[in-house]
Amino acid sequence: MSWLWAVFTVLAAGGQVLRNAQQKELTSTLGTVGATHVRFLFGLPFGLLFLVLVLLATGHGPPALNGRMLAWSVAAALAQIGATALLLAAMRDRSFVVTTAYAKTEPVQVAIFGLAFLGDRLSPGLALAILIATAGVLMMSWPRSTAEEAFTWRPALLGIASGALFAIAAIGFRGGIRALDAPNFVLAATTTLALSLIIQTALLSIYLALFDREKLMAIFREWRPSMFAGFTGAFASQMWFLAFALESAAKVRTLALIEVLFAQILSRNLFKQRLASREALGILLIVAGVVLLLNL
Repeated sequence: MSWLWAVFTVLAAGGQVLRNAQQKELTSTLGTVGATHVRFLFGLPFGLLFLVLVLLATGHGPPALNGRMLAWSVAAALAQIGATALLLAAMRDRSFVVTTAYAKTEPVQVAIFGLAFLGDRLSPGLALAILIATAGVLMMSWPRSTAEEAFTWRPALLGIASGALFAIAAIGFRGGIRALDAPNFVLAATTTLALSLIIQTALLSIYLALFDREKLMAIFREWRPSMFAGFTGAFASQMWFLAFALESAAKVRTLALIEVLFAQILSRNLFKQRLASREALGILLIVAGVVLLLNL
């Protein structure tokens, strides 16, 4: 069962690419905040459904929450809101696949935060895998020419900042799962996911109700595509949380770089966006880092 975290991570990466693609489309009609809220508002019913199914399947009651778990979960939930908004803002300026790559500087930041806050130590092999894969990300996202720098650096900075917040969210969610006294890892992960979605949905709903009620109404009018984004987002999150319950956030988020490959496949078929040769070489480095990671 030592490989189970990898299965969860691959499933999560695939679901996340589908969700990001749907949110990218919704950004044009709902704006960045509106499209960000979709993943939480329409993901919440599915997150609660997952929790009910786990409770029924295991025969256990909901685990008791504690202050440490709540603190981790709130911090992670806030970080994930900010990360999603920054990622969608970056997607307005740059191709879907390259924007995804910008955010994937995250594993280096996850490794640092994980060591500092959770004591998740790095082996030399894991550090090398992270560096190789991240080098591939940087190669993909570096400006193609001096003339493009003004166009490129804004989404680059937004994407990297998004990666930093996603790193904080990953550490926070793993910390919340570990702090919860649950009888098994599935219940711990699913409970933390449901709580996080409740927090995120409440915060963004209150914000939009107070400052942009028209946008909140527009979200409900777009319920059909939003429902799909909510399901794929909740499914991806469920898989992430299960992976975090079993393995360090650094390993999970490094393997998650295969999301860039999924994004490239989707980008070519859905958005008709092509990749430059240097960006293709960057993908090969990402693959090399992931292969090394899986053989540790």
